[in-house]
Amino acid sequence: MSGNDSGVPPYVVLVPGFWLGAWAWDEVLPRLDEQGVQAVALTLPGLEPDHPDRGSVHLEDHVAAIEAALAAAPEDARTVLVAHSGAAIPATVALDRHVDDVDHAVWVDTAPVVDGHAMDPEVAGAEYPLSAQYDEELEQGSMAGLTEEQLATFRDRAVPQPAAMMREAVTLSDERRLDVPGTIVCSAYSSADYRSYAEQGIPFLAGLLEYRRLTLVDLPTGHWPMWSRPEDLADIITRAARAS
Repeated sequence: MSGNDSGVPPYVVLVPGFWLGAWAWDEVLPRLDEQGVQAVALTLPGLEPDHPDRGSVHLEDHVAAIEAALAAAPEDARTVLVAHSGAAIPATVALDRHVDDVDHAVWVDTAPVVDGHAMDPEVAGAEYPLSAQYDEELEQGSMAGLTEEQLATFRDRAVPQPAAMMREAVTLSDERRLDVPGTIVCSAYSSADYRSYAEQGIPFLAGLLEYRRLTLVDLPTGHWPMWSRPEDLADIITRAARAS
């Protein structure tokens, strides 16, 4: 871990959620660069458009990709791990294994998961396409703030999610992760709703009840603030990257 006095620009790892590649952060990256933040956006294994066998991709492959990005941080750089949506699953595992290498975690409309969590143990097949959930997401307001052009780009560029990583449960062992400072960007729901849903027992938000240094920030829009409010999201990430 590093403070703010090393003189080395902060280093940010951006991990997109389901169906997305590094391109999902295209509107955020320039803003981070303007703020003097070095950032790398990931395309997790199996999310490449031409991947030949998504059925062979597992949760551990996604974790390894995040670990490699963290390992590439410049010496003495303050390092921030940013995870959107379902990427919180491998990101939490990477955080658990590399507590000493992450200064701050930013959870974009998501939360760190708890030990034993699996996204969907019953999901079938090798792939989980956007089409399996798109209508539900649209009806529930997930797409709020997106233009018709952005929606079309999303549909055109979305890649099926490797289903095995959705079935597999995480294993966590280092409780120091609970004290890593974190910011939860509450966009599809308010921070008050986030807390309420966690207290009601929503499994994906159970980490809210465990982690001891989380700050919830409201950014009202839909589930995809990297497109609907990219400058505001970049500013939140920059504040995390420059926090003392």
